[in-house]
Amino acid sequence: MLVEAHTDYVLAIIGEELGLVGTLIVLGLFMILGYAGLRIALRSDLRFFRYLAAGLTCWFMIQALVNVMVVLRMIPVLGVPLPLLSYGGSALMANMAALGMLLACASHEPLARRQAERKRRTAKPAVTTVVEGRRV
Repeated sequence: MLVEAHTDYVLAIIGEELGLVGTLIVLGLFMILGYAGLRIALRSDLRFFRYLAAGLTCWFMIQALVNVMVVLRMIPVLGVPLPLLSYGGSALMANMAALGMLLACASHEPLARRQAERKRRTAKPAVTTVVEGRRV
């Protein structure tokens, strides 16, 4: 058992506690994140959001790949945390900010913009008032 179970070797602890199934679930979730990020990048019609989504997705995937390779002892220890799982405030804050930017890129896809516009047109006002006998 590892002494520091909450450090950058969290994937080893997941493998120890949850076995192959838990490890494959974590790796599968990272693959879903990579697929979603590349899908956002490919569907965006604005060049800035396309590059931002592709860059953030590559950042997540390379960081996860390096951490997995360190845990499997394929490369020397580099101190790269597993995104969204490893212990550490600054890495977690940077990953959450990057995930927020990726979600912002998703909200600027052409289909998402059309759906938001349609929702905005059909939305009823939150507050109504009665002024001089008519509803405003």
